Amino acid sequence: MSTASIPQPAHQSEPSTDPLRLIDVDFVRFYVGNAKQAAYFYAQCFGFEIEQVSDLTTGVRDSATYLLTQGNIRFLLTTALTPQHEAQREVGLYGDGIKDIAFTVDDAERAYEQALKNGAESAYEPIAMGDETGSVVLAGIKTMGRVIHSFVSRRGDYALERVKRGGRFLPQFAALDNLAINAYNKANPVGLFYVDHCVGNVELGRMNYWVQWYEDVLGFKLFKHFDDKDISTEYSALMSKVMDSGRELIKIPINEPAEGKRKSQIQEYLDWHHNTPGIQHLALLTKDELHTVARLRQRGVDFLRIPDEYYDLVWDRVGEIKEDHEVIKDLRILVDRDDKGYLLQIFTKPLQDRPTLFFEIICRRGSESFGKGNFKALFESLEIEQARRGNL
Repeated sequence: MSTASIPQPAHQSEPSTDPLRLIDVDFVRFYVGNAKQAAYFYAQCFGFEIEQVSDLTTGVRDSATYLLTQGNIRFLLTTALTPQHEAQREVGLYGDGIKDIAFTVDDAERAYEQALKNGAESAYEPIAMGDETGSVVLAGIKTMGRVIHSFVSRRGDYALERVKRGGRFLPQFAALDNLAINAYNKANPVGLFYVDHCVGNVELGRMNYWVQWYEDVLGFKLFKHFDDKDISTEYSALMSKVMDSGRELIKIPINEPAEGKRKSQIQEYLDWHHNTPGIQHLALLTKDELHTVARLRQRGVDFLRIPDEYYDLVWDRVGEIKEDHEVIKDLRILVDRDDKGYLLQIFTKPLQDRPTLFFEIICRRGSESFGKGNFKALFESLEIEQARRGNL
């Protein structure tokens, strides 16, 4: 994979007059029922390093949060320690899932104020924290359903470049040393390194509202549009519009259900997510799909089953690729091509008991699309799982 096809976050020291210039995905925060156990799940199954913790031992009395890292991916797993904490209520309503897609910015307070001027609703007002080594400011706005976007600005030892090299993430975080799982993962890397996109599910008739919201509030642009003719099977369909920050950062597809004979995966998500919009899946980027998927399968990750018939037809459609066809078939990886190149992708089954959040593992060989040619095969596989759960 050439470096030109790898997303490059903006450099934090570049001057900018735009308060909403998004520099990087600072973190993705999950609310979970037991952060310690969830941390070990993501470390064991997906190869993340459990790098830092914020809990009773670091002076935090109402929650515990673990920082997991891999490449340029930073997950925060937060669980409540008191009944009053927001995570306690949300886990009861939604189960484990994503609460916050946070962006590094030059000035979190200015970004927050500009977003409010653009029509956003506040999730929380600016919070400043720091010590003699540096400072961090966070502020948040509400987006689809339960989800928020935090703006994060960092100075001194808390600068993102230092965090990427193992520096302290926030005040009241402490390093976790000598964990056996971290040593194993360093010696046996999975190869995930970037959050490619996150997919939001919204109610029927609300997709265009949130498309307009991302345009008006954050300055995103419509990147691609898929309708029910593109994404449908005999039984179900959905519609999707992909929003792009325009800064080679994260893309945000927004899905809504479409009319079908039976229930779409979007409606199933909403049914089991307290009828509340949220993040359905994260796509995590790798430079070597075959290596990464083989390692994940060895670690016990469950993926959707793709039938043999898919591979009888795919090569004529996709054309020449550099990866071995038989290995792709053995690993049950999907392949697609657009006018810029091709991609490889695979989707996990739900990561928790509710059929809500899952991961996509994606490798881009120039392609900028989302696997349109795979939609039918993917959705038929999803429908098999829906039927097994009694939700089709």
